[in-house]
Amino acid sequence: MSLDLPTGVERRRFDGRGRLATRGDPVYGEPQDADGWRAWDAGRSKLGAMLELGMDVGLVGGEGVLYLGAASGTTVSHVADFAGPTYAVEFAPRPTRDLLSVAESRPNLFPLLKDAREPRTYAHVVEADLDCIVQDVATRGQARVALRNRQFLASDGRLLAAIKARSEDVLDDPETVFENTLEALREGYEILETQRLDRFHDDHLAVVAEPRSEMAAER
Repeated sequence: MSLDLPTGVERRRFDGRGRLATRGDPVYGEPQDADGWRAWDAGRSKLGAMLELGMDVGLVGGEGVLYLGAASGTTVSHVADFAGPTYAVEFAPRPTRDLLSVAESRPNLFPLLKDAREPRTYAHVVEADLDCIVQDVATRGQARVALRNRQFLASDGRLLAAIKARSEDVLDDPETVFENTLEALREGYEILETQRLDRFHDDHLAVVAEPRSEMAAER
């Protein structure tokens, strides 16, 4: 089923084929057309892959977003092109320096050199009742990260998470990892949709979820 793209995301033609695109300054060498639209490479972006696969991510444009695991800005730059205030949390200093450069032309993008596992360290900066959390972290305990950051999400907001099986357990079967992670997520979220991202990213599961009305106590 084809779903509407958020306002600010379009399908444009690059190199003779239709690709997702947002309008903004290039960040990672992606092609840009004469109208200022730059291709959104789903092979380098889990959220881009979710949109390419037609998942109902619930984004319409203009949302307040908390992005966990922003790295050097490949995906979060596209998000900031169409979203409202976008808080980009990244643990490593080197990619955070790149994020600062990305933010120079995006006044709604706020890089934070913080650990997504410790939301108390940025709770004084990030707004409450945000519309969306995008999570793409390479760490064990990915469900726990989502549960701890639930405090920033509005009651009708969305969690858009890319679960990396190999970050949880290198040796375990990815399906088992995904099942265990989803079970843990259900402590605080209702799972709306899941889909494997293997077409673009090996051993990744995309998850769309919304907060439960009564969240279980933080572990």
